[in-house]
Amino acid sequence: MSRPDVSSEGEPPLESTAASLDPADAFALIGNETRLAILEALWAADDRPVPFSALRRAVGMRDSAQFNYHLQKLTGHFVTKVDGTGDDGGYEFKHAGEKVVRSVIAGSFNEHPTFEPFAVEGACFACSGDLEARYDDERLTIVCADCGEAHGEYSFPPGGLNDRTAEEIADAFDQRVRHLHCLAADGVCPECSGRMTTEIVDEGECCLGVRVRVDHECAQCGHTLCSAAGLRLLDHSAVVSFHRERGVPLDDRPYWTLPWCVSDEYTRVLERDPWRLEVRMPVDGDELRVTMDGDLAVLETSVQTGD
Repeated sequence: MSRPDVSSEGEPPLESTAASLDPADAFALIGNETRLAILEALWAADDRPVPFSALRRAVGMRDSAQFNYHLQKLTGHFVTKVDGTGDDGGYEFKHAGEKVVRSVIAGSFNEHPTFEPFAVEGACFACSGDLEARYDDERLTIVCADCGEAHGEYSFPPGGLNDRTAEEIADAFDQRVRHLHCLAADGVCPECSGRMTTEIVDEGECCLGVRVRVDHECAQCGHTLCSAAGLRLLDHSAVVSFHRERGVPLDDRPYWTLPWCVSDEYTRVLERDPWRLEVRMPVDGDELRVTMDGDLAVLETSVQTGD
């Protein structure tokens, strides 16, 4: 079920008045060593805004006029000039400039690392085989080494691999996936902050090999995420309490070790118009049942005891 295109309470969306920059022109602006150096120097500064002279020294360019030429190319789109007196004025990032530097730091532009698959916690929900993490083309996948069943495949920038052990990489990936899906389910694109729509799909196998799944798509940049319905419930208070009372702290359990997060075996379609789903979570003979609507809002919860 897609959310309507309104800001709130039926109001129409706000219209942006900022001048847009053609993508090709944007890449041309930053496709210069000096301009990238300016952005990196601005990032490394202890205090901002950074005065013109201090920024030029940090870049190491003697020719003031040439430096100013490159700085003005960035101003308005990637950096902004802050007025002030003396050292109070200078240059500061705009959001686009921060995104460029963060992408460089993350390694998305200039790093293409690979590593051998490594074992991760948990067992395959399909065959109980061993699980391992694989990395390729900036995407990390949790997969069963025995039967090949996927337990999640999501983007993971190269910078996330730096200075981390295999165990730390797995933990960072788990936290990233939780964060991505929380934002998407709340209607915010984790890539561009645009409007993210949510749709329940009950046809064919797609991500994770599940038939009943949740598809998120950004109306602005087209970014998509796909998951089993249960993944949205990891931080719900009733779900957290149910597991904690039975000695299962969800904060310490990677999402792929919880079958209801990666399989639709525990998801049942109750109604289709409007959508109503039930997700079952068995623990030690007891079972929590959570009913959700098409926007993944929890409608009710109930506990079925082993007795």
